[in-house]
Amino acid sequence: MLRVIISIVLLALLVTGVVYQQLQATINSRLKAPANTLFEVKKGTGFNQLCQQWQAKKWLDECLRYQILAKLDPTLTDLKAGLYQLDNATVLDNIRQINQGKQVSFSFTIIEGQSLRDVLAAISKAQYLRQDLSLSELSQQIVGSDQHLEGWLFPDTYYYHANDTTSSVLKRAHKIMQNVLDEAWQKRAADLPLKTAYEALIMASIIEKETGLASERPLIASVFTNRLNTNMRLQTDPTVIYGIGADFDGDIKRKDLINHTPYNTYKINGLPPTPIAMPSKAAILAAVNPPETEYLYFVAKGDGSHQFSKTLKEHNKAVQDYLRYQKQLSKLE
Repeated sequence: MLRVIISIVLLALLVTGVVYQQLQATINSRLKAPANTLFEVKKGTGFNQLCQQWQAKKWLDECLRYQILAKLDPTLTDLKAGLYQLDNATVLDNIRQINQGKQVSFSFTIIEGQSLRDVLAAISKAQYLRQDLSLSELSQQIVGSDQHLEGWLFPDTYYYHANDTTSSVLKRAHKIMQNVLDEAWQKRAADLPLKTAYEALIMASIIEKETGLASERPLIASVFTNRLNTNMRLQTDPTVIYGIGADFDGDIKRKDLINHTPYNTYKINGLPPTPIAMPSKAAILAAVNPPETEYLYFVAKGDGSHQFSKTLKEHNKAVQDYLRYQKQLSKLE
């Protein structure tokens, strides 16, 4: 009898050892997927189905051990739909990633100074992002029917998951812009010639397009503020270019400057009806708190910066200096 009991105990230990070895082999087994493989877990995918898919791709040898393990640990069967980046870690590590919903992230960047047309063209090509709404539907949902979406999307990098929608990304960009604009408007200068936060957004977009130098934004803002305060027209090329739209060929012609459009600030008084680009936070802050200067004019110097002038006489001289600079450059070519 004792011999039988000993035999049973030894057999049980042997079986336990074999099971333990198999369990360890299962736990330590690596997924044979190529590095950085993207794999979509579709909604409703079950644990057994996932194992079979991976086995069909020859990423694992067989499913039975993992099905047994899932019986011992039911949390493994909680699969969250999405797109995942798999690697040559253990099979269980990759499954845990799916359990936790750690999907691969993609990014989309709105660049300072981009127009709405530029942003929409870029986001239409964003990988794994679902296009869900037309421009009119986007405008209606984000800013309402009484406003244009131009200017309302904050320049930044936005992260998303596969099958997220275009509108979800743009709504985040709008919310941030709204918060930045509201905060800046609350701290605006007391004597600002702008009546609403929206006018500040329009002004900021013009400032953004007029210079690529951060240090110049406040000075540009002061020029436009001074011109508004003295009832001078803004006379800024970027608004004219925006009004021309897709027909702009890179060169502003005389007819463009005399053509009476809502965006031709050589012809209209005050601001254009909408922003002309997506302004940065720095441009917004410059628009609502411009420094006190006597500048009324500025012109390019040819090196990316501008010459600022208080009088038309000074400005005309700066223009002549710029033209001489351009002439010298042409001789060197």
